[in-house]
Amino acid sequence: MPNREFTPSCGNVFADLNLPQADDLLAKAELAAKIIAEIQRRRLTQSRAAAILGIDQPKVSALKQGKLSGFSIERLMRFLLLLGRDIEITVKSKPNTRSAARLRVA
Repeated sequence: MPNREFTPSCGNVFADLNLPQADDLLAKAELAAKIIAEIQRRRLTQSRAAAILGIDQPKVSALKQGKLSGFSIERLMRFLLLLGRDIEITVKSKPNTRSAARLRVA
């Protein structure tokens, strides 16, 4: 078996791919995952989820497929609120060990 080189992930696949606004992309993906998990937990159809979220069914389908360019972080957070989920935002100092501040969804 040949030796293969690899680079460890920084923890953000979008940053690993050198995509612009990687923290925002990761936050959107994590919020979408929480929305999808709640839809599945409630066993909602896409049509019922669309009615709750105030969007049409194809947008729910896009959300489930990870097609998030049409959704802002704020809109995704509003969807979570409409699904009855609380959101807490914590602002804290960046550690000195990291060069840049970041956005994270827990």
